[in-house]
Order: sequence, then C-alpha cells, then structure tokens
Amino acid sequence: MLPIAVDAMGGDKAPGEIVAGARQAADLGIPVVLVGPADLEGRGDLDLIVASEVIEMDDDPANGVRRKKDSTLVRAAEAVRDGKASAMISAGNTGATMAAALLRMGRIKGVNRPAIATVIPVPGSTPTVMLDSGANAEVQPEWLVQFAQMGSVYATDRFGIQNPKVGLLSIGEEPGKGDQLRKDVFPLLEAARGINFIGNVEGRDLMKDHVDVVVTDGFTGNVVLKTLEGALRGVISALFDALGSDPANKPHTDALMPSLLSLYEMYDPDTYGGAILLGVDGVCIISHGSTSAKAMVNGIKIAQEMVTSGMVEQIRAAIAANA
Repeated sequence: MLPIAVDAMGGDKAPGEIVAGARQAADLGIPVVLVGPADLEGRGDLDLIVASEVIEMDDDPANGVRRKKDSTLVRAAEAVRDGKASAMISAGNTGATMAAALLRMGRIKGVNRPAIATVIPVPGSTPTVMLDSGANAEVQPEWLVQFAQMGSVYATDRFGIQNPKVGLLSIGEEPGKGDQLRKDVFPLLEAARGINFIGNVEGRDLMKDHVDVVVTDGFTGNVVLKTLEGALRGVISALFDALGSDPANKPHTDALMPSLLSLYEMYDPDTYGGAILLGVDGVCIISHGSTSAKAMVNGIKIAQEMVTSGMVEQIRAAIAANA
C-alpha cells in the first residue's frame, strides 16, 4: 500500500503531536509520509515530502490553496493525485483541506458536491454516520441523495453495516414535515436505487440504533455536530465534578472509574480520528484543529482502512448506478 500523506503543519498542536501520531502509526506498520518543511523536527526516519508554506487557520481557504502552491495541504493532495500517496490527512484549515482535495484530487465522476461525513457514537451499537457536517451550507435535493449513497458505502466499509438504514434529518417523522428542501428530498430518497431509506428522523435519533446514516445540509449538520460535542463535554465534565465534590464519594468513584473511563473513551472525538470528505477522487481525512497524537494515529488508521476497502471505487459505482 502507498503511504498516507500526513500534513505535519496542520492543527493547533502541530508539528509535535502530528509527527508523534504519524510515528505511532508507522510503528503499527502503516506506511506514512510526512508533508512539511525540510527541517521538520522529530520525524526520525519517516519519509518527507518537502513543502515550504503553510495555510493558516485564518487564511481564506480557496485563496490559500491557489496562492500557496507549495503549502503542506496542496502537496499532500498532489501526492494522492500523482500516485505517491494512497490518502491524505490534515488537522489544519478545514475549508482549505476541502479545497486542496477538490482542486488537486478532483471529484468522483457524477458527484455534484463532496460532503463531510462525521461519526456520532451510539451507546451499545454501531455509530451513526451524519453528512453533510459542514462542506455545503446550502444544498440542492439531488445532492442529498448522493450524500445518502456515499454515506451508505462509508457505513458499510467502516463499520460493517450491511444495507445501512438511511434517515433524512427533519423536525418530525412524518413525510410532510420540514422545510421545502426536506419535502423535495423525501420522494427522491424513496425512489433512489441502492438506498435503504427509512424516512425522516429527528435530532434525538442521532444517538439511537434505529438509523445508520443521517443526511442533511451542511449548515444544519455542523450546528448539530457542535451542539452534540458541547453537550457531551458538558455532561461528562459535570459528572466528574459531581463525583469529586465530596471526599466520601472517593471509594465509589474509584470503583466506577474503569466504566467511566470507557464511557469517556467512547465519546472522546480523538477516538474517531476525524471526519472524512466523501466524493473526492481519493481518501481525505479531516481531523479536528486540536488533534492530539492519539487522534492523528486513529485518523491514519481510518485512512488505511478506507483505502484497503476500496471505498472510493465503491462510491464511484454507487453514483454511476443512479446516474
């Protein structure tokens, strides 16, 4: 397998945590190549694609990709395009990561717009895949059908879910509920081939086991995602604060701690390594800006799994079948 191209300069904790995660992945036998400056610290014997520029978090995404042609993001995407890497991953500017992947790797033929697919943990079951999580603030009905097709392939390849159940995020379960977009999309999803459409779902259903893939526009999806992240962090923080508020709780806390840490691990975004940009002609993982070494190695693992599974070719076939 070709190496995973790792943007060594993307993210709040770059390059230290990013390089550390890449080294951990390499120790697990996953081939990686770092993309960064010639004097990149800590890379050891890892291969390096030299890039002299960095697209900063506050740079305009499209302009950054066009102006900084020797940036780590652009060089990582070009490595995939040119067959020097099998996938790319970055914790840097999300918009620029999408732009670099789209402009350099291109779209899968027939895909209208790429979408960000995010994994949402479900207690006692496989996670829910939600897309779009922020790539397209405004969408057209036909795009959501493609999101459902791509999300279904991803759910099967990553979590082994056969014939994943697809739901349309709305404000009620009935077919007529929602805005005009939802009303227009519903019959298209019903008629689409290769999609196990179960109808509308609500926000409360995202962390339940009766839906596997949830499709929505990127504006709504991003708000939902950030709300869930904030709520989960708040609840977990409050729980640990409550347990530590009274010394008398310590024996009980010590007994519960293994289970609590397991619960924390399930809801920790670092466990999932990042989101994936579906619809581009290659595997592109978008990690959180505060990505740690743990998140980076998990993101690299996801990239390897999706390359090995042939996800891009499967999405290509799914899109072609509904053209």
